[in-house]
Amino acid sequence: MSETRVHYEPLRLFIVTALERLGLPHADAAVVGDLMAQAELQGSDGHGVIRLLPYARRIRAGGINLKPRIQVVQERPAMALLDGDNGMGHLVMQRAADMAVAKARTCGIGWVGSRLSNHAGPASLYARMPLAHDMIGLYFAVGNANHLPPWGGLDMLLSTNPIAVAVPAGSEPPVVLDMATTVAAYGKVKAKAQRGESMPLGWMIDRLGQPLTDPKRAGEGFLLPIGGYKGYGLALIVGLLAGTLNGAAMGRDVIDFNQDDTSVTNTGQAVMAIDVAAFGDVADFKARVDRLVRDLRSGERMPGVDRIWLPGEQSHERRAANLRDGVALPPALLKQLDAFAVEVGMAPLARTVTTKETT
Repeated sequence: MSETRVHYEPLRLFIVTALERLGLPHADAAVVGDLMAQAELQGSDGHGVIRLLPYARRIRAGGINLKPRIQVVQERPAMALLDGDNGMGHLVMQRAADMAVAKARTCGIGWVGSRLSNHAGPASLYARMPLAHDMIGLYFAVGNANHLPPWGGLDMLLSTNPIAVAVPAGSEPPVVLDMATTVAAYGKVKAKAQRGESMPLGWMIDRLGQPLTDPKRAGEGFLLPIGGYKGYGLALIVGLLAGTLNGAAMGRDVIDFNQDDTSVTNTGQAVMAIDVAAFGDVADFKARVDRLVRDLRSGERMPGVDRIWLPGEQSHERRAANLRDGVALPPALLKQLDAFAVEVGMAPLARTVTTKETT
């Protein structure tokens, strides 16, 4: 069986060029394109180039401001609130992460929330940004469509509302947790549909409580929360912190950007940075993280378990492999991207692909 792969730089350039053809200024297209390609590198295929065509549809419908004036509307030494002016969420969150790091450098901690933002890709992209500054990063967001009812209910009033935490280490990879508050992020459902695959049991159920495994029928049911009622509670709290606190959409106010290309989503997110140096010696902290990681990994395993993984390790290895071998793209997606390229007058991505035999 053959597998179609695209290397990082051609993929990044394709996305950047496409965004420019859609009207984004070059500098903004470069930021968004790089982050979308980074999402593919780490294996977040539900948030990478698969989102280009939905973004294009929304941009063309006037649902996104291509030249936003992202500004601070509230600020204190350790916090700020950004108004994203309905710009691309990647731009708003890049600005938020930079501000959170700057505030943490002064105060030991920095929290920056946003409103009037948009979908920004995988949560871990922004939780990871403080790592370069020897800081711990946290990210919270309200998802861009409601796929989760309150525990015991049927009205979908909550989204996947992701949370991500990134902790720096020394010689070990950083510990990076990136999770939806549902068993699976909706982006993974879309990726399954794109690949023509079924969903595992336990991702979704229909309105009668029966398992739903066909991703093309996702509209007939809803995602399940992690940990039952505890996941529902976590989704609610994340939404309050990332949405309600910022004056962003939450509950009935959330716009389903899969169905509505014109309404302002008023997406809410938040980034927090914690300066490790404010708590003690950075090298000592990293050494303690390394020791803990090795203790966890080397512990006694249950029968049939080959390896104990730490959060973020598989993404770390996937990033290295994808940089070396290229990112695998489904043929159906590649065909759609190339049709879009012809439509906007740019070189098809298919010219840059390699084919690799898999077993």
